[in-house]
Amino acid sequence: MSEDHDHDDDHRPGHAHHAPPADPGRAFVLGIALNVAFIVTETIAGIAAGSTALLADAAHNLGDVLGLGMAWGAIRLAQRKRTARRTYGLRRTTILAGLANAVLILLAVGGVTWEAILRVGTPAHVEGGVVAIVATAGVFVNGGAALLFARGRERDVNRRGAFLHLMADAAVSAGVVVAGLIVWRTGWNWLDPATSIAVSLVILASTVGLLREALDLLLDAVPAHIDPDAVEAYLAGLPGVLQVHDLHIWPMSTTEVALTAHLVVHWEGRPPSFVRDAASAIEHRFGIAHATLQLEPADADEACGQPDQCL
Repeated sequence: MSEDHDHDDDHRPGHAHHAPPADPGRAFVLGIALNVAFIVTETIAGIAAGSTALLADAAHNLGDVLGLGMAWGAIRLAQRKRTARRTYGLRRTTILAGLANAVLILLAVGGVTWEAILRVGTPAHVEGGVVAIVATAGVFVNGGAALLFARGRERDVNRRGAFLHLMADAAVSAGVVVAGLIVWRTGWNWLDPATSIAVSLVILASTVGLLREALDLLLDAVPAHIDPDAVEAYLAGLPGVLQVHDLHIWPMSTTEVALTAHLVVHWEGRPPSFVRDAASAIEHRFGIAHATLQLEPADADEACGQPDQCL
């Protein structure tokens, strides 16, 4: 005898749901618009000033615009209703976008670094003053755009990816400002490509973590903000629960998490609201909105006697 609950859109006893997240489209539109305007300005200034640092930063910003557009498109797809064939809808496109975003950064960093290495040995004349002025504008543009994605980034790899992109761009621009001022005062033209290499290494360090997290989400690993041992301990501590097995926790998207578990219980005296209350508590304690619990009587043949052998 068991109690199962499907992933329907209604609020059945064993299935709890978060309210739909606010549409982040405005942040993406503003972020993209600000970056496009700055890319045009930075490219023109980079050519006029002979600065590879500015051109490299513009190329990186272009990659960020593509990444922001991809993440926004994935979020829009994730809001589509599920179908009979795609019962979870298109939620996982947000995870794919996060992975593609990280890969895109790595490719952009690789291209920028290679170009900078080629130019270190034969530095061209650079108008340091122009570089510093344009890069200063970049600090404010990218920093302001990053703030649009600051809220909610802890639990959404897409928003965090956008935030990291833009903050990295602000850091790049800050480095270029310093390099431009030094070149302007000293004439050390080699410092321009050297700055590009240093900044690329900083971006690389922050991107590796994003790539690892996106891969974990794609492979159905437990999201980093959830402690699976704490979830299991909570379930095991519910009144009348003798054993917990077949516990699975996985991401449905970059913001939604699902859980399934079998609970071996003393069947007699089990309140009708047990599963509903447990699912609601799991949502509020751990942020897992899609919880499906199956109850198994302690003396049932289907109860798993060897938890380590359960899937």
